[in-house]
Amino acid sequence: MLEFSLFGQRFSQQAGILELMDDLGQASEGTDIVSMLGGGNPASLPEMNLVWRRRLTEILAQDGELEALVAQYDAPGGRLGFRRAMADFLVRNFGWSVGPENIAITGGSQSACFLLFNLLSGRFAGGERKKIQFPLAPEYIGYADQGLEPDQFVSHKPLVVEEDSSFFKYHVDFSDLTIGPETGALCAGRPTNPTGNVLTDDEVKHLSRLAREAGVPLILDNAYGAPFPSIIFEPVEPYWDDNTIVSMSLSKLGLPSVRTGIVVAPEPVARAVASANSILNLTNPGLGQALVQPLLESNALLELSARVIRPFYERRRAFALETASRVFGRRFPYRIHRAQGSIFLWIWFPSLSIGSRELYRRLKERGVLVVPGDAFFFGLPPSEDGWKHRSQCVRVNYSRDEREVELGLRVLADVVEQAESSSGVSVGA
Repeated sequence: MLEFSLFGQRFSQQAGILELMDDLGQASEGTDIVSMLGGGNPASLPEMNLVWRRRLTEILAQDGELEALVAQYDAPGGRLGFRRAMADFLVRNFGWSVGPENIAITGGSQSACFLLFNLLSGRFAGGERKKIQFPLAPEYIGYADQGLEPDQFVSHKPLVVEEDSSFFKYHVDFSDLTIGPETGALCAGRPTNPTGNVLTDDEVKHLSRLAREAGVPLILDNAYGAPFPSIIFEPVEPYWDDNTIVSMSLSKLGLPSVRTGIVVAPEPVARAVASANSILNLTNPGLGQALVQPLLESNALLELSARVIRPFYERRRAFALETASRVFGRRFPYRIHRAQGSIFLWIWFPSLSIGSRELYRRLKERGVLVVPGDAFFFGLPPSEDGWKHRSQCVRVNYSRDEREVELGLRVLADVVEQAESSSGVSVGA
């Protein structure tokens, strides 16, 4: 009988991110799904597609470019030309003290986080075990199963602040945030997937100071943030210092399948990421680097992010919020996290009795996919096992076609109303 190692058992088990990607794949292959609001796939923007089509044409037309792209290995840390362009871009626009030696390219930001988490936490030579500490739960579902050791992540319960009649927002509870010797790194998304929460400049500086005082790095996952793709609707400054690691991605520019992650880090960390990448992959995908390099050199990427990408998602966010308000009405209690960035609505149903996992199952039966919220609350201490909030939330992707979003929200409202009616919650509460 075939038996997997402990590593094999850990990475072949059912995981939240596996279920999410299976749903995404099934929906794209023509199953009975009619409203795919569960994945993290960005929208396909015609103007950005024209940019990529033009860049591909330029590559094909220039002697030797295609051959350099597909017929030779790049360095494990990424193409030197791209890393130089990326460093120059960050110095020129934001004054970061970085060079190409501070840049490492990976096969997507998911891969980057896997390497960073396991470089900075887990079992160490002296026998101690360290963890990645998240100052704010919920956090990205794709992190939850990335540790090579069990219980490699620890998260903190947020302050939940209700705003207006139908909104709320999570805040870091700094009074509860202590960084002890078991911490290998502090990590936060900006903006956060799933909630769209955006840490303020002051909060980021506070986290940076705490991390430096504890002698550990701060990791900022910037897959949706500034300077690109700029799916962030708050006036914040991109942040980096010599104790900070920033993870970026080309996916939300409209290039999810080219799998290009960018790590901006102190030189020893960037060098370690490149070394690990050489062992795992020899090299990394070159297509995204080739497509984007001239846009960094000309600053066109900033202009496209500000003029095309952010306004598109602002319009989709406004439509989704208006639709949710109109469709939900006063049929049942609900609150939506203040959508400050990313491509999701994080919806909280305070009186939901069936739990987000059962809600997900019932919606799937109706052809609508969302992501149940409980999987995003990993790493909380056992004392929070009874916190009902963690099973009362769902994540909805609002980047899909507006008709699909409206259909999905209507079905969501029907299913929630039915569940609440059967549990005795009064309609109109």
